[in-house]
Amino acid sequence: MGPQAKSEYVAQMRDRYVRAKTRREQGRLLAEAMTVTGYHRKALIRAWRRSAPPAARRGRPRGRTRRYGPAAVRVLKAIWAAAGYPWSLRLKALLPIWLPWARKRLALSATVEAQVRAISARQIDRVLAPDKRRIRRRMYGRTKPGTLLKHHIPIKTDHWDVTEPGFMEVDLVSHSGERAEGEFLHSLDMTDIHTTWVETGAVLGKSQVRVQEALEQLRQQLPFALLGIDSDNGSEFINAHLHGYCQAQQIQFTRGRPYKKDDNAHVEQKNWTHVRKHMGYLRYDTEAARTAMNNVYADLRLLQNLLLPSVKLRSKERVGARLRRRYGPPQTPLERVQACPHADAAKVAALVALRARLDPFALAARIETHLERVYALASSRGTQIGRTGGGADAAAQTAPASTPLKTTIQTPRPSVTPFMARRGAVR
Repeated sequence: MGPQAKSEYVAQMRDRYVRAKTRREQGRLLAEAMTVTGYHRKALIRAWRRSAPPAARRGRPRGRTRRYGPAAVRVLKAIWAAAGYPWSLRLKALLPIWLPWARKRLALSATVEAQVRAISARQIDRVLAPDKRRIRRRMYGRTKPGTLLKHHIPIKTDHWDVTEPGFMEVDLVSHSGERAEGEFLHSLDMTDIHTTWVETGAVLGKSQVRVQEALEQLRQQLPFALLGIDSDNGSEFINAHLHGYCQAQQIQFTRGRPYKKDDNAHVEQKNWTHVRKHMGYLRYDTEAARTAMNNVYADLRLLQNLLLPSVKLRSKERVGARLRRRYGPPQTPLERVQACPHADAAKVAALVALRARLDPFALAARIETHLERVYALASSRGTQIGRTGGGADAAAQTAPASTPLKTTIQTPRPSVTPFMARRGAVR
């Protein structure tokens, strides 16, 4: 018997083997096939099981059937993109806030809405897996250590253990592009430890007076009293002007250890999620760019604090060589502020009423419009330019100030808009 005849014989015997009702009958068919073909017993079993068509296999397929269709997946992806591509647990938590607006904007039927609500966080990961890409970009900071009054400002190295809002970490994020010459914009970032509330503002330069004025402006926007700030050792914070301001306002002022970014881990995380993901690494050095950037931050403040849930680390446990982290349930910063008796009741009530009126999809579209304006105001000096879609590995060059930009400015993708989703990778 030749090879082709053996293959045809094995295919015919496979159907008889699959339909056999008893092990004795299967054994008889195996013995017959071994005699005819000369194949090993296990080789025949593997061939028959591997090549058996799905219809011929006995038993029902494993796993549960899906309870949602393509329409539910499209709605989920639309909310995911407008919300800034949050991970599955946060996306699941924000659905009750966003679905009433999605019902109007996306014309949801009751069946599709029920399907979206029924998707678990684990299944969201599976559905969105093909659309996720990752890119990591890093750049060193542009701050210099301050030398004055260090002995007056205590170092805080222990972990935060606060039960009320008002203790915040602060930091400056530079927007100098590739070159730190001259004066350029910085983003002042403030993160509350207890509620994860974030306030951000753009500052032209980093003089003592401008940083203090920006800090005072952000303090007025807080829905709770500012009780303490913790900064790095940059001269924009370690100076007599800010030290005197904190003493006059009865604000506790501490600092981290030099060259130890983990001492300000909370604000360092927000530097990426609230600043770099949106503004990228371009250079901005004009008053018009500062105004446009503050317009973005004004809307991002509402989106991040009122409409996007976040998680807080509850505990860490060492299990062998691994560190197991346990997180609390996702909540928006506003919900955490509402649970605090020390918060400003009038400001909290106004924010709750504002959230009820906010359309998150319209807010995300407005942020996209503001971001386009910001990118148009990027300075050509020290700016990376290249072909669109080149990603992090694309070749970049520095354009001289006198050369007009003929190519699209390349920036990391912002986390809230489809416009910037084409410029980088999604986390």
